[in-house]
Amino acid sequence: MKKIVLIALLSIGFIGFTDAQKGRKNKKSAQKEEEKVEIVSDGIPKIKFTENNHDFGNITEGTQATFTFEFVNTGNAPLLLESVQASCGCTSPEWSKEPVAPGKKGKVTATFNSSGRPGTFTKTITVKYNGSTESNTEYLTIKGFVESAPVAPQTPVVTPNN
Repeated sequence: MKKIVLIALLSIGFIGFTDAQKGRKNKKSAQKEEEKVEIVSDGIPKIKFTENNHDFGNITEGTQATFTFEFVNTGNAPLLLESVQASCGCTSPEWSKEPVAPGKKGKVTATFNSSGRPGTFTKTITVKYNGSTESNTEYLTIKGFVESAPVAPQTPVVTPNN
């Protein structure tokens, strides 16, 4: 009977010891996972434009209307603009191609070709960057009114009578 009680107590002690070891390992691995999350969250670039909208007002047809949107990398990792696309072919974007260090500035320049496009316009430029997957896209807008170019008076062609 004493042997049975002794074996039962040793078994209970051994089980308790292994459970305590598992708990310690789980706690250590949970801390490592938390550290990894902190490292990733600390290394995220963030973009902050000084303005997201620009109104050209009235422009004359044929004008190449250009505006430069400036931004700052407010994150703590290099920011890279992965793609910059305009909503139509009448608008051409240019942008900073090199990574922008934290605290430094970059730019996106939009040029609208108003030739043959009289009237009101609103165009969107979509900027995708290497930020967090939840919010790695910004939208810039240019707008204005294209006034028709004045039509040059035609000079009459005079031919001599035969």
